[in-house]
Amino acid sequence: MPEKMMEGIKYQDVVQQFIEMSHTVGCEVIEAKADDDINELIQKAYPDAKVLASNVEGIKANLNPDTVAKAQDLNGTDVGIIQGDIAVAENGCVWLPQTMKERVVCFISENLVILVQRDKIVNNMHEAYKKIHMTDYGYGCFISGPSKTADIEQALVMGAQAARGVTVIIM
Repeated sequence: MPEKMMEGIKYQDVVQQFIEMSHTVGCEVIEAKADDDINELIQKAYPDAKVLASNVEGIKANLNPDTVAKAQDLNGTDVGIIQGDIAVAENGCVWLPQTMKERVVCFISENLVILVQRDKIVNNMHEAYKKIHMTDYGYGCFISGPSKTADIEQALVMGAQAARGVTVIIM
């Protein structure tokens, strides 16, 4: 079969489109300024959080998913902070390659903070897939908003399979 070239949808302002779609899927979005302290932004967004887990350089956390003895040690994490690699404007999702020993931090945390570089926001999934690279862990996933389901008695349940809340910080 010949390769079919597809470009997908393009936006005049990919950052603004990403923000709008992120809100649509239930995320909070913070646009950090160059002089903002990311730890202060996280503290302000989650003032009651007691247990933070992260292996991102410069992030203050109680737990590190690289140094816990087992994945279950991350149970009770209020906020997991992870580095996103590629953000997609068309649907508000972020590609998260596994960069830590215990990837469960992405799913067990009550709230998830995803850090994304402004220049890593692309128009569409076609562009995103061209940029994906796997880490030595061999795992990655797209996350788009907090976990939700409405299949139990047709009532919306937040946090059924993963985080109840997601905040994306654009840096």
